Amino acid sequence: MFSPFTHILILAFAYVNDKKLKRDDMMIATIQILLCILLILLLLLFPQTAHTGTDLGLQLFMEALFPYLLPYLILTQWLLRLTAPLRTKTKRASLYVQAYVISALGGYPTGATTIVYLKNSGQLHPKEANFLLAVCHAPSPLFVLGFVSLDLLQNNTFGWLFLCLLHSFNICCLISGYFLFRKTAPPTISVHNTPLHASPFSESIKETAPTLLLVGTTVIFFTAIQTIVQKSLVELVPGLPQSLEFLIAAVLEVTNGIKMTITTFPSHPYLPLFVVILLTMQSVSIHLQIFVIAKSAKLSVRPYIKFRLLSIIVVPTVYALFFL
Repeated sequence: MFSPFTHILILAFAYVNDKKLKRDDMMIATIQILLCILLILLLLLFPQTAHTGTDLGLQLFMEALFPYLLPYLILTQWLLRLTAPLRTKTKRASLYVQAYVISALGGYPTGATTIVYLKNSGQLHPKEANFLLAVCHAPSPLFVLGFVSLDLLQNNTFGWLFLCLLHSFNICCLISGYFLFRKTAPPTISVHNTPLHASPFSESIKETAPTLLLVGTTVIFFTAIQTIVQKSLVELVPGLPQSLEFLIAAVLEVTNGIKMTITTFPSHPYLPLFVVILLTMQSVSIHLQIFVIAKSAKLSVRPYIKFRLLSIIVVPTVYALFFL
């Protein structure tokens, strides 16, 4: 599979782009303009395919993501606001654990929204927030266990195994980060920074709505683009290898990529490894969600990209060595 290599190139490009080197600004802007023009032309050439892809993206979001994401986002945001004044005396280790547990249960982008809230409320140093943005990042256990493991693979063991591997990697990184930042002066936390909201539940719903809109928009958009690109390539290259179709789907939107892979190769001996690779890589749509949330709080995404590249190598390799 060439998906990991393609994904690494995309993340490397994002890493360079985040540095905002002036000499590259015009080149990057030109590439983005050309990409937009190309996609608009494809939309005009294949309007029915665009409609089909949008419907598919909406279906995937409503069936695979929305039911698992909505309750966790509301509850975690509600919990953060209820316990805000209590964290004025919280030790760094306890704060790290709280942030990680919330992100692990809620799935992406819950971790990013949690870190942004803690940073904006003055509870995390910007360097710590950059680091935790990278580490507090994992798919929802309900998505992995429910949609991927039970609905698609019909194998409950796979979901637990993958979550154990991924969280073992993340926790090792979290512990390393704690020892790295434990001597860093903590930010000054005031009661003004961490108020007890008059309506914490209403505030949590208000904060959840933009995140859900961001997730839904990116999933639907990239699924539609993936469908259009796939259709156009089939028209231009009649003998297009099926593996290339899966590569496009997996890179742009992982939910659809996983579904296509499992549906097409239900009995492949290396199917679990393929799914591990796709779940570890995630997709451009997920990374874009994190980038948008991070930039709203002026956080750097370079540590996030570094950890994603490392996890793409470590997690599938460990799975292949010990469980195949």
